[in-house]
Amino acid sequence: MRTSGILMPIFSLPSEHGIGTLGKEAYRFVDFLKKSGQRFWQVLPVGPTGFGDSPYQSFSVMAGNPYFIDLDILCEQKLLTADEVRSVNWGGDDKVDYENLYNNRFALLKKAHSRFRAERSTEYDVFCRFHGKWLNDYALFMAIKDSLNGCSFDCWPTDLKMREPNALAKAKTELAEQIDFYKTLQFFFYRQWSALKSYANKNGILLIGDTPIYAAFDSADVWANPDLFQLDDTLSPTAVAGCPPDAFSDDGQLWGNPLYRWDRMKSDRYAWWQMRIKQAFVLFDRLRIDHFRAYSAYYSIPYGDKTAKNGKWCKGPGFDFFQTIEQDLGNLDIIAEDLGTLDEDVRELLDATKFPGMKVLQFAFDPDSESDYLPHNIGKNCIVYTGTHDNDTAVGWAKDGDPKAVKYARDYLRISENDSFNWGMIGAAMATAGETVILQMQDFLGLDNEGRINTPSTAQGNWCWRINHSCINDWLANIIYETTARYWRLPQAEHKNTK
Repeated sequence: MRTSGILMPIFSLPSEHGIGTLGKEAYRFVDFLKKSGQRFWQVLPVGPTGFGDSPYQSFSVMAGNPYFIDLDILCEQKLLTADEVRSVNWGGDDKVDYENLYNNRFALLKKAHSRFRAERSTEYDVFCRFHGKWLNDYALFMAIKDSLNGCSFDCWPTDLKMREPNALAKAKTELAEQIDFYKTLQFFFYRQWSALKSYANKNGILLIGDTPIYAAFDSADVWANPDLFQLDDTLSPTAVAGCPPDAFSDDGQLWGNPLYRWDRMKSDRYAWWQMRIKQAFVLFDRLRIDHFRAYSAYYSIPYGDKTAKNGKWCKGPGFDFFQTIEQDLGNLDIIAEDLGTLDEDVRELLDATKFPGMKVLQFAFDPDSESDYLPHNIGKNCIVYTGTHDNDTAVGWAKDGDPKAVKYARDYLRISENDSFNWGMIGAAMATAGETVILQMQDFLGLDNEGRINTPSTAQGNWCWRINHSCINDWLANIIYETTARYWRLPQAEHKNTK
């Protein structure tokens, strides 16, 4: 069945409290998706953000972002008061101000936690037991980090850094309240997420999540499982992740994440990954696996290098990883983020897994070669995008992209200077044979560069775009619905109703 959906980060939703949350605006967006005839809502990773506020650099690959906890829901539950929430200056509505959130939101959440502790429920105890394998380490990690003014775990006292039992026992006693605080935040997050997911599913909307391939170095994941990562005896990385130099960057991309010891992971049937993927499917109905090519071969950069120039390719776990996961967890609905230059080994791995790959129209229009991303070359088993969170908007690309590529796109798609470039790209994506089309909300709105989510290899101004409340409306929903119907991508029951 041909389907479509919209890419819209949680943080980009409207709210009165500085960032999009799991509250009423999220439910309103589900209603908008249903009215628009969509099947999917794709979000970015939802973990607690660390350095640079990137959802791809999280303090935990399992935990949820406390910023997404809706304060109005906490007020309804008598854990906060409306006056307490209104007393905070949350800043403007057009951008996320992460510094403001850091300085103000946690103080309110601690008030909610103190009131919640007085009325502790068995539901909370069950939650802590069910998620204990990751939750205990995460809460302890964050509590220790707070007690040391937020410094990276590699700068902690040696006994805590190396997880010496006596030091951990002492920390658990001295930091018991702060540990409980972080567990409670996860309880709030998961309870609110579960309610939203249930509402979405009841309305025919499935959630697509995103699993970054790598864990951040300064994370509970690395601190609690150092044997699974390429670290030395002092827990410093020996090699880190990134991408080699290419046409877009002479120095390549230096991400800095520690690399995995795939041989050790294989020895216990990738138990850490199995827990991670199971956890992701608690939150999502479908999962995008980031940087798929690294499962075939990953790029390894010596730790301490300032660029990615001296890296080398190393063999990844290959099909054994996905075959093992499927044997133990069953058939999972996974999308492979297979963007970039792919060698034959990666193509063979994609064929073996049978996962749908991704086709991005902004990468299609090279006037000197016939791209696999051109609409006439796109097959059925793929997910089609005009652009992803790492791309400019369609309108922004038409203005600032490679002039030759943009001209070719206009000629190929027959988009004149007087036509709406964004709707031309949307129609082209919808018309392809791809099983599912996912389109950025900014492209439906015709936004310029101000709607861009992320510019790779830049540290400032990313992950902060927010939509205006008035832009989510029935008028736009009807236009999207008509476009979706035109290309036979409505849910099956609605197709019957339009005949």
